[in-house]
This record gives sequence, C-alpha cells and structure tokens, in this order.
Amino acid sequence: MQIGADQGALLELLVRATGARRIVEIGTFTGHSALCMARGLSDDGRLLCCDVSEEWTAIARRAWERAGVAHKIELRIGPAADTLRALPEQQQFDFAFVDADKPSYLTYLELLLPRLHQDGLIAVDNTLWDGRVLDDTVTDADTVAIRAFNDAAATDARLQSVMLPIADGVTLLRKR
Repeated sequence: MQIGADQGALLELLVRATGARRIVEIGTFTGHSALCMARGLSDDGRLLCCDVSEEWTAIARRAWERAGVAHKIELRIGPAADTLRALPEQQQFDFAFVDADKPSYLTYLELLLPRLHQDGLIAVDNTLWDGRVLDDTVTDADTVAIRAFNDAAATDARLQSVMLPIADGVTLLRKR
C-alpha cells in the first residue's frame, strides 16, 4: 500500500517545480509519500495529512521526525471526507495527493476542487489498477470505482488531465 521510490521522487519534484506551499494528502499509511512531499516544501510550507489509522501513521510520525520534516506536517485522524468538509471555507491548497479508499475517489475530487487554487494540481494514485480498469470482466468495487473516477476526470471541463504509467498509474489533474 506504500508508494514506490519513483512515485516519491515524482511527488517531491512536482511540489518543488510548482512551488506548492499548501498541500493535502488523502491517505497517509506509513508516511512515505508525505515525507517526499514535505521534502519538496519550503520551510514555511504546510502539509495536511488525512488518514484513519493511528497505528500506521505512528510509523509515519517517527519517520517524519527522523527526516526533520515533522514541523511541516499536520496529521488528522478520521475519515478524509469529514476532515475536508470541516476545514474553513477559505482554506486553499496548491497541491493534493490522493491514495486512499478507491470508492471515495470521486468524493475526494469533488471536495478538493473548490479548495484547490486555479492551476493547482491533484495527483491520484492507482489509476491503472494493475490493468484491471481495462478488463470489463473485473467488477469488484475498487475497480469499478477507479474506472468511474478515470472517466470522470478525463471528461471534466474543470480539469486538464494526464495519466502517467508510473507504478500502478498516477493521474495528474490541473484545475483550469
């Protein structure tokens, strides 16, 4: 469930290249993706991590401390959709990374878009889903949800999108 080194390098590069100062991550697990993004942030940048597991994110907290980036990261435990809905309306993000429960991908997109600056980026993991998204005989809930997300993202006039064949697929979405 953890991103690979190539994805981590991509996330850090995107954060640095875009000059993102405010980031939100949906799905933190053991914190590798957050660590990579935090490394790309300037010292005054902030990363809000949303996850439901205190157990797994405890590993993340230790890694962030050891790497010297913990001061840039705020972790909130609870359903990410609830966390996003509870944020002040004016809170905006430059960059978002989504790697959580697949059936909620469309919900996360709709909650993130109003909070994303124009030209802000959303990176979404697992959008190739081991190729299962192309196999119509595969009908489990995660695959169906990712298919629906991919279709929606590709046709949404609010977004410019590109799917990268890195790891299990990373889709980049730019808010127009």
